[in-house]
Amino acid sequence: MIMTDEWVDIMDHSDLLCTMVLSSEQFYHYLDAHRAVYTKPELVREINYFTRLKDQYEEVQRFGKYHPDYSRVMKDIRVTKRNLDMVDEVAALRVAENELQDLLDEVSLIVGKSVSEGVKVPVSNPFFASSSSSCGSGCGSGGSCSCSA
Repeated sequence: MIMTDEWVDIMDHSDLLCTMVLSSEQFYHYLDAHRAVYTKPELVREINYFTRLKDQYEEVQRFGKYHPDYSRVMKDIRVTKRNLDMVDEVAALRVAENELQDLLDEVSLIVGKSVSEGVKVPVSNPFFASSSSSCGSGCGSGGSCSCSA
């Protein structure tokens, strides 16, 4: 690929955009919440235990209720998740993650629409998805979409 002035300009603008996101209030809020969770050894142990349980859960799901450990794993994962959800630091981290994701979704939509109005940008928040598409359910909805695409 040949580097032209246009490409250099695009790269400069992308670096500026990256710097703006990394200096945003949402990013700093996320960093603070992440540090609050991952600097507590007992909370990190609980998160690691939950991760191991998720692996067991995936194994159990392959066989369903016929797996010998189905009841134990299902109960353990629910109890552990509820315990983690009740920790204030974990709840704050989830909120911070969602706020940062919303910011990234907005930036993605702006960049996508600056390229073309027809660009479909995947977003995690349905609020942004409905404003980015001319048809509510999207063109991949099996013909139920009434858009003109």
